[in-house]
Amino acid sequence: MDLHTWITQQVEAVEAGARDALGEDVFFGVTDERTAQHYQRAGSPEVVLRRCEVDRRILARHRLDPNFAYEAACYGCGTYGDLDLSNVDNLNDCPELLDLAHAHGITPDVLAGLDRPQQPRPAPRSERRLGLGDILTATNPITTSDVPAALRGHRWKP
Repeated sequence: MDLHTWITQQVEAVEAGARDALGEDVFFGVTDERTAQHYQRAGSPEVVLRRCEVDRRILARHRLDPNFAYEAACYGCGTYGDLDLSNVDNLNDCPELLDLAHAHGITPDVLAGLDRPQQPRPAPRSERRLGLGDILTATNPITTSDVPAALRGHRWKP
């Protein structure tokens, strides 16, 4: 499980507790301590649900960048330079996600135990569509012996 997945699970747990509490007039009977802490800070389940929506929007922006095939870069952190290099090489190093994780109570031990996300490996050539490079390497090379005699100049070398 990577950092993005861990935060998503935390948001789902808090959101589920808030939805359960919407049927109650008071939230002191909530058994989930994390959800109760959110209520005490926020004041109501509706506010907690709005905060969960904000967290989900941040998670949607800060995700694996599909444009970087060689590293698990963060899409939401943007790029820099002429080569559009990623500002954050690995999603677990994204400052926005680290701040969200802090808000959801991540500990250094949990953070250290999380997997570092990897980009999915491309399918073998036999399982994917042919690209231009595949087509060009599949054609026979053009040799000088194929040039008609009428087009050969006086300095022709076969």
